[in-house]
Amino acid sequence: MATNIDAAMLRDIIMDHYQYPRNKRELNNDPEYRSKHMASDSCIDDITVQAKFKDGTIKDVAFDGVACAISTSATDIMSELVKDKSLEEAQEIIDNYMAMVDEKEYDEELLDEAIAFQNVGRQANRIKCATIGWNALQQLIDEEKEEKDGK
Repeated sequence: MATNIDAAMLRDIIMDHYQYPRNKRELNNDPEYRSKHMASDSCIDDITVQAKFKDGTIKDVAFDGVACAISTSATDIMSELVKDKSLEEAQEIIDNYMAMVDEKEYDEELLDEAIAFQNVGRQANRIKCATIGWNALQQLIDEEKEEKDGK
């Protein structure tokens, strides 16, 4: 389980990725990218996540749309964590993040800045915000695996 990190520092990480997202940009129609649109019925979150896969690796992740601070920063941090990772490594990161959100055991070291969301599981109304981009990437990875397994 996560060590207790200063709450102000966690807030600073979230606000930094909300105000200055590294991978939020206008999305392209490049056929090398897979896209997944996600919208929340309980928040303003309405985003599209794109990922570029090559040789079993996530080469790029970007997102665009309207989203709250939690959703924007969680998706941005996720995009940073999985870039240049194999599908297996990315899956392990996603699994640990979801375990953290579900208040189960997880490997803190795999999550880096994503540990800023370690307490989101205590706020049921924020769980969807903190996982919407992660769920989009999970679906994109699942689609990529299905396509590769089908070939």
